[in-house]
Amino acid sequence: MMSEPTVFIIDDDPAVARSLRWLIEAVKLKVELFTSAQTFLDTYEETTPGCMLLDVRIPGLSGLELQEQLAKRYAYHVPIIFVTGHGDVKMAVRAIQVGAFDFVEKPFRDQELLDKIQRAIIFDAEQRGKVAKQVEITELISTLSPREREVFDLVAEGMSNKAIAYTLELSSKTVEAHRAKVMEKLHAKSLADLVKLSMQLRVNTP
Repeated sequence: MMSEPTVFIIDDDPAVARSLRWLIEAVKLKVELFTSAQTFLDTYEETTPGCMLLDVRIPGLSGLELQEQLAKRYAYHVPIIFVTGHGDVKMAVRAIQVGAFDFVEKPFRDQELLDKIQRAIIFDAEQRGKVAKQVEITELISTLSPREREVFDLVAEGMSNKAIAYTLELSSKTVEAHRAKVMEKLHAKSLADLVKLSMQLRVNTP
């Protein structure tokens, strides 16, 4: 069961951090405060859903450096919303270009920030769902023998049993047997199911 979303706030200004916490908790969201990027990095667990409010300019490890470290360490991490002051917009735009979810300029309207947070949390849930589905598909595919995997790939390309038999130099009956086994192992009820699985595998495989 997935834990409740958490909004991680990384800001070295205690007054700003407390204000953000009050605002976000008012809409019943869980909040965790960090006064430095390094402290957050030392305790972060990528399995926790939610999003992050990250000040671009913080002492020590900067917001952009934290973004780089997260990208290096994890295949996926919570979406980052950068909080920027005057003169930092160019920096924030660059952060977006390398994967940040959004940015908000100070001073900001409370509702604007809350809307961005809600969108980031929804995005995070969607991405985690895709990752879980990919893991499920990969595990199913791993149960196929090398020959079954070949048959699966060719079936998904739309080849007939006869054409597959010719390509793999097998009898049609042998191909039928492999195809039946593939359907069973992949929990597929139709050719359409196999094609969909193949497409999902291609979309999510680098």
